Amino acid sequence: MDGQIVVVIGGSRGIGREVARQAQARGARVLVAARGAAALDELKQTLPGVATAQADAVDAAALAALFAPFERIDHIYQAAGVFVGGAAAEGDEAVYRQALEPRIWSIMHVVRAVRGKLRGSLTLTGGVSTDRPAPGAWITNIGTAAAEQSARALALDLAPVRVNAIAPGWTDTPMWDAILGASKAEAFADVAAKLPIGRIATASEAADAVLFLMNNAAITGEVVHIDGGHRLV
Repeated sequence: MDGQIVVVIGGSRGIGREVARQAQARGARVLVAARGAAALDELKQTLPGVATAQADAVDAAALAALFAPFERIDHIYQAAGVFVGGAAAEGDEAVYRQALEPRIWSIMHVVRAVRGKLRGSLTLTGGVSTDRPAPGAWITNIGTAAAEQSARALALDLAPVRVNAIAPGWTDTPMWDAILGASKAEAFADVAAKLPIGRIATASEAADAVLFLMNNAAITGEVVHIDGGHRLV
């Protein structure tokens, strides 16, 4: 990937950070954009040479400004996404909308901001909840499905730019630290015991799939599952 330009949206931690690390290791010039200044500062310390920018993935103006200086971009990974729990019959509609913003409207904002500039691929983030909906998280289940369907639809709309998605299962990322807190280890062990591979996937393993999709020029409109076989059990 020598000399290629890779942009990671919403990637200051977890899978996005690993994509940045692996792309840089292959010779790419990498820019990571995310909302949190502290996380971006930490990323700059751990990945010297990776450029960073503070931008909200659901802010159309911010994304337009982010991509404006570029004449060419080779690959984009859209890592932005949140887990939102709750039942459809109750709860705060505004909170539920937060699960859809990065999975639908942010993708639209990115596509519009890079029109005529993107040369290689766009990779989106779905999830195992598309095929195995999680009880009590109906809106997150819909969000991951929307991202995966966007990959199929945009593979046609943006051709010859390639568009794909990854569908991670339970993955050891900082997102779960915030959601599960002290119960994370117990919850992970419970899930791992049910998986065919017997363990939780790592962020690095999910990032491997993103790099694969960036570099295989014959793949478009596909969803790669990194769920440890969760869909099968």
